[in-house]
Amino acid sequence: MNVARTRKIPSARGSIVVISAPSGSGKSTLIKRLLAALPGLRFSVSYTTRAPRAGERQGRDYFFVSRRVFERMIGRHEFVEWADVYGHLYGTARKQLQTAEEAGRDILLDVDVQGHRQVRKRLPEAVSIFILPPSFRELARRLRHRHSDAPQEIERRLHTARQEIAHWPEYDYLVVNDRMADAAQALRAIVRAVRFRRPNQAARARKIVGTFGG
Repeated sequence: MNVARTRKIPSARGSIVVISAPSGSGKSTLIKRLLAALPGLRFSVSYTTRAPRAGERQGRDYFFVSRRVFERMIGRHEFVEWADVYGHLYGTARKQLQTAEEAGRDILLDVDVQGHRQVRKRLPEAVSIFILPPSFRELARRLRHRHSDAPQEIERRLHTARQEIAHWPEYDYLVVNDRMADAAQALRAIVRAVRFRRPNQAARARKIVGTFGG
């Protein structure tokens, strides 16, 4: 058996991967497939002030906290990004990212374009991916096909999508979700490549170089 092919290659440092996309682009499904396909990739659980929805669990879907607690965390600079979304606060804790990165675990953030800007400002080493639908018409069809939102809500999401897609040039990678299988494969390829960036492999490389002496 070829051990080199079966053993997971360790990273010196974990990566931070940010994914953004307009509502209806298939982002949630793609993220689930990505997490299932890549061992060692963890999902960053956000903090929020909104109430839990049916089936949501504390610490798995979100960390549900009061507005007072959230605002105290803001004051202590505990968030790497946070935003007010329709009256509810959402944020990503800096400590969660630092812990994963130092332990050599890759961590995935699902944030909007506003959150991405904050992350890139504070953590420039983060890698970002924007997911686009194949067209506005297809995005509208997908949103209406879900049958989960009122017509007014769909129009609001489409209006927001028009604003969000203008920010795609700010991202490192762009994936068009025309076919789910192809988009999922592209995301896996990106994250796998990120794991072999020079900074992630630096400690391992130094150890190998040390065996050459001289």
